[in-house]
Amino acid sequence: MHTLPDIDDIVASALAEDLGVSVAMVESGDDDLSRRDATSAATIPAHASFSGVIVARTRTVVCGLPLVERVYDRLSRSVPAGTEAVEVFPLVAEGSRVAEGAAVAEVRGPARLVLAGERTALDFLMVLSGIAAEAARWQEVAGPDLVVTDTRKTIPGLRALSKYAVRVGGGHNHRGGLWDMVLIKDNHITAAGGIAAAVAAARRVYPTLAVEVEADTVEQAVQAARAGADIVLLDNMDDETLAAAVAAVHEAAPRGRTVLTEASGGIRFERLDTLRDTGVDRVSTSALTMAPPADFALDEAPADAVTAAR
Repeated sequence: MHTLPDIDDIVASALAEDLGVSVAMVESGDDDLSRRDATSAATIPAHASFSGVIVARTRTVVCGLPLVERVYDRLSRSVPAGTEAVEVFPLVAEGSRVAEGAAVAEVRGPARLVLAGERTALDFLMVLSGIAAEAARWQEVAGPDLVVTDTRKTIPGLRALSKYAVRVGGGHNHRGGLWDMVLIKDNHITAAGGIAAAVAAARRVYPTLAVEVEADTVEQAVQAARAGADIVLLDNMDDETLAAAVAAVHEAAPRGRTVLTEASGGIRFERLDTLRDTGVDRVSTSALTMAPPADFALDEAPADAVTAAR
């Protein structure tokens, strides 16, 4: 079971963007938002119904079905009392691997309402499934002994969802933001007066947070381990230097203390095999959260055909 972050604000903002209204108007539910789809309002009779399926046009890992449901739940609350709501019936579980052409959800309801939410629903599904599929690809090749994590390089406003998608795909999360972990980089080291001083200051001010230190050289990695870092980030090292740094960190770690190592910078998918051989504990890459979207479409189909498919 994958823990979904709070998505109400994100869904409301996305719908407001596409429908040309304020977030407050979406959240209030006082206006029939389907009227904001000028094309459908002009061409589709108010009483028309829609029945169809969301289909994967590429092989992927499905992620975002709860957002599809929330998009249509939000829209359905905006129509007059007594108006039929849009119903979404997932046909696969979140995190399922599907082939090209697979139906992943059934959508039924008033045609204007379905089409008013189509782009927003599909965009969530496309972006998150692309991330989940990329995370799955990286972690499978990395194997069980090399942890692949994301970074803070995400689409602004979608970080929590992007990191959710990484988990759905089988990858792992690095820090969520600037608040939940101390990551000491070169500018921090210079300002603090050295690695040892920076780590000591972090421990003093935030004693409960994990402390990671970025190292550009084997010498810096050793200093970080001796200073008491929980993780040493080995930045932009080739495989030979990385292997030497990993061994040096293990040797320098205080007795009885485990210091993890992380490779970052210049981490390419094709390099995973050799990275695994260096003994590094984990690699971090922005390739996960910046993955190309998967492709989905909402195809109309007779209700009886859709029901039979279920």
